[in-house]
Amino acid sequence: MSLGKAARSLVTPVRGVLRCSASALSRSYAAVAEARAVIEHELETIRAAGTWKAERIITSKQGPQISVDGSRGNILNFCANNYLGLSSHPEVVQAGIDALKTHGAGLSSVRFICGTQVWCLMTTCRVSPERGLHPLCQSAFTQHKGFPHHDQYNKLSSQQVLLGPDDAVLSDELNHASIIDGIRLCRAKRLRYKHMDLSDLETKLKEAQSSRMRLVVTDGVFSMDGDVAPLRGICDLAEQYGAMVFIDECHATGFLGPRGRGTDELLGVMDRVHIINSTLGKALGGAAGGYTVGPKPLIDLLRQRSRPYLFSNALPPPVVACATRAVELLLASNEIAQSMTAKTMRFRNKMTQAGFTIAGSAHPICPVMLGDARLATLMADDMLKLGVYVIGFSYPVVPKGKARIRVQISAAHTDEDIDRCVDAFIQTGRKHGVIS
Repeated sequence: MSLGKAARSLVTPVRGVLRCSASALSRSYAAVAEARAVIEHELETIRAAGTWKAERIITSKQGPQISVDGSRGNILNFCANNYLGLSSHPEVVQAGIDALKTHGAGLSSVRFICGTQVWCLMTTCRVSPERGLHPLCQSAFTQHKGFPHHDQYNKLSSQQVLLGPDDAVLSDELNHASIIDGIRLCRAKRLRYKHMDLSDLETKLKEAQSSRMRLVVTDGVFSMDGDVAPLRGICDLAEQYGAMVFIDECHATGFLGPRGRGTDELLGVMDRVHIINSTLGKALGGAAGGYTVGPKPLIDLLRQRSRPYLFSNALPPPVVACATRAVELLLASNEIAQSMTAKTMRFRNKMTQAGFTIAGSAHPICPVMLGDARLATLMADDMLKLGVYVIGFSYPVVPKGKARIRVQISAAHTDEDIDRCVDAFIQTGRKHGVIS
């Protein structure tokens, strides 16, 4: 074979590969272009429906007054989950700073490998130095909730671990998206009952009698409506039909009930609720993470089988420290929690007298019902111009036709803050024809 023929025999396959690669690249570009078109059409649909969710930029720490990019002066913040005003409480912040200095920014590990850390240098802790950082937080929460066993999670997955295909889970139709997602991942039979409808729940419990275990799952407080689950009736039915009760307390922990222990304390059923999930990301300092409280065998099983527990990094030391200090403040006094009740009723009464429809009752979540998504967004934008930060909520966060502005009262708000917020609503509501 000549040198030229040999060279051609080598080049031809290479050219073939190049031609194939170019063809594959062309198909890839076409696929990306098609996906872009689909995505852009979906985004345009969202804009046209008036449900586009823009993100405002806060340039200060969280609190009743904040600085917002593009706005002048201090803005009153009425849409944070900072119910007790602890997100920037000096003692909570200092606890996080101390833990950051002594124990670093994070664990770089899940709990069972090397993510359960000894917290021996925190002088503010009223425990022996041999106690661990995460067990310390667990001890504080156990004391606060009055349950014997507790554990922390970056995410919550009790349903997935506890229930199998022979079991049934009964869920309120307006449960939070995190509960719904957990149930979707669960292999149990799923039964959805009408919102806070005990008659429908009983029907579903009868239907689930052939299941090995039955678990009734509900929010303690429903985050978009501010209404409280009828836990006494739920517990009555659960006991009658041999079911366990699971509640999500994210919008109740720290401030509902005489000692701020939650919906179950408020309604007198603390000894009748079996499993509680809640968060550190709202009233308890507003950082991140969550926890489960329940029977020891369940907690042990979660530690062995829960995918978030086994495969997600442990909570960072500053987060644990801040949450622990927040709980200690609540254990020391219920003054902060109790101060919210009068402020909540002040807002609700003044808004109702002005002609607005406020959903829920006696909870610091105060949804101002508007119905139209575009109206909710426009009113929220106008409120910001008047120095009040609120957000319009629309589909898919709430059902279609039930758009609203969700106002949230904080213990850190003053009466003057609340009155100013109401005045801004009245001015904006008249502008848009919501009230006369």
